This record gives sequence, C-alpha cells and structure tokens, in this order.
Amino acid sequence: MCYCFGKTRMKPLDLNCTIEDISWLTPTIFQLSFKCTPEFDHLPGQFMSIIIPGAGPQGRDLRRAYSIASSPGKALTQLCIRKIDGGPGTSYLGGLKPGSQFKAQAPFGHFVYKIRPGKNVCFISTGTGISPFRSILGSKLFLENRPKNTLCLFGTTNTDEVVYDDEIKKVSDIDWVIALSRSDKSWNGFKGRVTDFLRAHDQEIEWSNTDFYLCGNGAMIDEVKQILVSKNVQKESILQEIYYKPKGDK
Repeated sequence: MCYCFGKTRMKPLDLNCTIEDISWLTPTIFQLSFKCTPEFDHLPGQFMSIIIPGAGPQGRDLRRAYSIASSPGKALTQLCIRKIDGGPGTSYLGGLKPGSQFKAQAPFGHFVYKIRPGKNVCFISTGTGISPFRSILGSKLFLENRPKNTLCLFGTTNTDEVVYDDEIKKVSDIDWVIALSRSDKSWNGFKGRVTDFLRAHDQEIEWSNTDFYLCGNGAMIDEVKQILVSKNVQKESILQEIYYKPKGDK
C-alpha cells in the first residue's frame, strides 16, 4: 500500500530502530527517541506500526500503532506513550533501554495536516493524543502554510499529566489551551474538559470556517463530534484519530 499526497508518494518501510533515549514526561507517560534504518519520510500526523515480539496468541507477534510525535526531518524519531499495566505494547517498549533495538513499519495514516487557505484550525486532544499535533506544529508544512487562526486544545486530568507545554508555548501565533478536569485551587487555566471549553466559548469559535482535528480517547471524540454536528460543521471539516474506546463500543 502507498500513500499519495499531491506529488508525495510514501510506501511503508520495514525499519530497524535503535533506542537513543527514554524519558518520563509525566508519572504515566514516557517518550522514546530512536534512530531508524533505513531513514524514512513521513507527513506530520502519521503513525508507526511497532512489532511486539511473541506477545500474541500462541507466541505470535503483535502490532501496535503509535502516532509519531516528532516532526519530519528530525534526527531522531519520537513516540509519546502512556504506560498501561499489562499492556503488551507499552510493557515491551517501556522495558527497552538505550541501545535496545526493535522492529517497526512506517509511515501509515491519513490523519495529516491539510492546507486550506483562509480556514481556521482547531486541534483537540487528550493525553498522548497530543503526539500528532506536536509533529504538525513543528513541521515545515504547517509553519509555511499557516491557517487563518490556530487553536490547540489539550485535555488531561491534572498538571502532573501535562506534556509538551513549554515546547508548544514557543510556537508563535497559536492559542494553546490546557483544560484540566481535576484541577486544584492553584490552577489558573481552564477548569473542565475540552468539551466544556468548546461549550463555554461557543460564541468565539467560527464553527463554519474551522477544520477540527480530534485525537485521543473515543469517548471524547464522540462527544466533540456531537457538538460539531449540532453546530452544522461539515463532515469534511472533521478529522479524527481514535486511540481508545471503552469495551463494548464499536
């Protein structure tokens, strides 16, 4: 399978990856930084398929998909991963050390930044769903083809779980909003979920002239989409990447 974007043609490659660094960004989220052989190109917002050896039924390999958190052209590829107790992907990757190697394929996916002159963009994420937006905001594609206005709305539980805050603050001409669902009295930012923020700022958002990119848990995405549909946002203006849905959801 190939992905074609204009004149860009990208075929997923088999990769051998060598860990350079593992750092904990929060008590539950770690970042992997690694080099890939061969080197590969990707569009900001795409993902990798990581091979988890022997973790499947009857000792077969499993695959787990992770959005690429680094921008195209960086010396190291980075993934932002939440540690899940008993999760085969995070248990395997979280147990690696600098110098360890793993196998992957990349790039995949159509959740990429689309140039739409005159349109606003609203990036909405929860948890590690910020990964593709970090890649987009640091990319040449975005920086040289800015939307009319950019809102990056990030939701999590408390200040300990905020990632890439200092880095995203440095991106000029964007509104970076953190919504905390369990904030304490010392928090001066928005208190509530990302959906609460959208409702609270109903009159300020140009619903009909904004492309909405949604990434994170499925419940959040479903609720945001309900809001967008109620505001008559067109289907082509809603892009999504679902990381998780509760058991029983399709």
